[in-house]
Amino acid sequence: MEAIDVHHLGIERVICAWRVGDVLVDPGPEPGVPTLLEALGDWRPRALLLTHIHLDHAGATGALARRWPDVEVYVHERGAPHVVDPSKLLRSAGRLYGEDNMERLWGEVLPVDAARVHALAGGERLRELAGGIRVAYTPGHASHHVAYLHEESGRAFVGDVAGVRIPPSDLVIAPTPPPDVDVERWEASLDLIAGWRADSLGLTHFGAVAEPGAQLEAVRASLRDLAGLARRGDADALENAVRGALERETDGPATVQAYEAAVPPSHLFLGLERYWRKRDERAAAAAGEPAGGSR
Repeated sequence: MEAIDVHHLGIERVICAWRVGDVLVDPGPEPGVPTLLEALGDWRPRALLLTHIHLDHAGATGALARRWPDVEVYVHERGAPHVVDPSKLLRSAGRLYGEDNMERLWGEVLPVDAARVHALAGGERLRELAGGIRVAYTPGHASHHVAYLHEESGRAFVGDVAGVRIPPSDLVIAPTPPPDVDVERWEASLDLIAGWRADSLGLTHFGAVAEPGAQLEAVRASLRDLAGLARRGDADALENAVRGALERETDGPATVQAYEAAVPPSHLFLGLERYWRKRDERAAAAAGEPAGGSR
């Protein structure tokens, strides 16, 4: 088992891909492929397991599928169509990151032949991969998010649902970009992962966590704090709170830079603002009231 730092944007400790048995979990973005391949050497995966399709986790999937014609791709059923045809995903990402930044950040995002894509619902047990992998549907950060438990090692690979923690810092931040953050579902997903009683966690941002319970509770606390700040409708206050925590609770500029690349503070309000707005719209519709009223 190996965590491979793909040196996103030339920065250490932002994104790692996980080599686990005969599979690769979350290969990262396409510009990191040369670094990833150098680390892998002659090793080739049997399958790519995607926790979700956000480009920092899965953007390299198409490029790697083209390089390795026999590799299979596993992804949640909501994300599978976007692996086959990433055009809608790219339009959405372009709105968030700016079209001028897409190539620099994410490179070339290529489609994958549908015949090679395995759609997951959650609850599967992939006995043939890496000595046994359990799959759980874990929405909240994204509606198409899954987590994987490697039964042999007891390590759970949790994508973004267990938050961002850049060592050596202990600061945990819940990543809440748009478009489909859901606080209640996220907390339920944390409960589900806790129920696995995993021996450790494998984070994409960044590395191994030896105390899963503490990590899960820390991301729960971060999620609640950020959601409360977003409820007030003040984007600057939320961003300033996060930047203040980064300055207080990290060991210096390099770690702050890694956090900001992994979880841009300016994106956090956007996902939570949309969550609260949609929640209010549903409540108004259920009450037979017009949407857009006061909070």
